[in-house]
Amino acid sequence: MYESHFGLERKPFAMTPDPSFLFLTPRHREALAALLYGVLEEKGFIVITGDAGTGKTTLLSRMLRRIPSNKVAFSLVVNPILSTDEFLESALIDFGIEDIPTSKVRRLLKLQEFLMAARRAGTICVLVVDEAHQLSGAVLEEIRLLTNFENADRKLLQIILAGQPELRDMLNAGELRQVKQRIAVRCELRPLSDAEVVQYIYFRWARAGADNEPPFDDGAIRTIARASKGLPRVINALCDNALSLIYATGEPCVTASQAMQVAHDLDLIESDSRAAVLQPSASQANEVPGNERPPLEPVNRSRESEGFRVRLRIRR
Repeated sequence: MYESHFGLERKPFAMTPDPSFLFLTPRHREALAALLYGVLEEKGFIVITGDAGTGKTTLLSRMLRRIPSNKVAFSLVVNPILSTDEFLESALIDFGIEDIPTSKVRRLLKLQEFLMAARRAGTICVLVVDEAHQLSGAVLEEIRLLTNFENADRKLLQIILAGQPELRDMLNAGELRQVKQRIAVRCELRPLSDAEVVQYIYFRWARAGADNEPPFDDGAIRTIARASKGLPRVINALCDNALSLIYATGEPCVTASQAMQVAHDLDLIESDSRAAVLQPSASQANEVPGNERPPLEPVNRSRESEGFRVRLRIRR
């Protein structure tokens, strides 16, 4: 609606998990490297956790784009609230397996034949389960059993579970210790710091095709950082609604009071909490002094290939 008004090619703060808009903090870079390492080295079982809105689904989408399609076959399960039979059927369908038998034994045999054929062709098979914190204990146990598909030196099926912190708690439960023991790589996403919120807004604004600074004053950005608690999905909602507001009113820039109004309309703050939100946090005072903002630079499309150290928890 407001894209042409602000000289944009597309919406900068859309709610869809577009991997081209993924803002890579050091933690996100580490998690992306962990996912790629776990898949390409065929480690077997990978878990990524993070609060809702921290970018897990977008990160998975970026990973899917980074690996050549002729090297990997993916099966993506996005609705994990399934029975064990439904889960297995969903995985088979997304792998492109046809003529799925009704018998579970024959379904497993069909999957095994598919995995062995892929291995002979040099293809890595990956099962990705998003929103995995909603899986039942029975389905998690079923997933553990799928890791038994292996040959002498490699796992035939790589499994990625992505979910909210409740997934970590589930895996720590005693009855799921056998599942936990199979996890080869773990990584975790966290909310953005106040300084990263500034960088995030500038990054997405530039990625949307802008050649000017995003129309948010310092107070508005501070308000957005505090009201969103650093969650990218919530930042998107706040920024998108704030831009729609000033587009409708004809004002050139989002102010702190307008950002506060949007946060209140989205039920992100209570009326008696407004003063606290407007106060700069300690991290803002230390990380974003005065009116400093990051310079608006052209987006570096090779940025994710820069060198960085990766710290992984790998099962030996």
